[in-house]
Amino acid sequence: MFPGAVVWENAAAVDGDVLPDGCMDLIWMNDEVVVAGPDTRPFRATGVVGRPIVGMRFAPGALPVLLGVHAEEIANHRVALADVLSGRAGRELRGRILDSGAPARTLEAFAAELRAGIEPDPRVAVMAAAAARGAAVGDVADAVGVGERQLRRLARRNFGYGPRMLARILRLQAALRISAGGVPAAEVAAAAGYADQAHLIRESRELAGRTFGALVSG
Repeated sequence: MFPGAVVWENAAAVDGDVLPDGCMDLIWMNDEVVVAGPDTRPFRATGVVGRPIVGMRFAPGALPVLLGVHAEEIANHRVALADVLSGRAGRELRGRILDSGAPARTLEAFAAELRAGIEPDPRVAVMAAAAARGAAVGDVADAVGVGERQLRRLARRNFGYGPRMLARILRLQAALRISAGGVPAAEVAAAAGYADQAHLIRESRELAGRTFGALVSG
């Protein structure tokens, strides 16, 4: 398995909203490979009955360097891999998946091939970890070892948006994980680092398009 990546499958191809999570995906759907850019708002995913969707979700900041693309260029978009990746590799992956009949395994092998010879920028992981802790932008910049202006450029290139948006998205995801055990919203807000429950509700509406209670209830 590619470090930090998760392979997923939606066998039922049910329509639904994909929430911002800081990640990017390679997705096999409708016999095409698609790159899911980083989202700042819900993305309405539509499937075709009888056509399973298989994807590989990469940790925040991990996929852009493999594809040689700036994440901000494809933020809030789904783009054909062949339009993103130069050369024949993007076009050939479709044929490899069709020939193998094993999209998950083929996506994993493809990611490993892309990673060979590429040295990830260690600052990306530091930035993601600091943002997940809710560190102030100045503190994130200090942890990364750059000024705030350069930090914003690094963030847009690797995550698709600035460090503040990254922190907001990761905080909402943390709140959703905390709430999974039936924790009351006020306690979730405090544990996830929100000022109060009203702050959590506002952020949920802005990033997910629904109140936090609606998100949790499904």
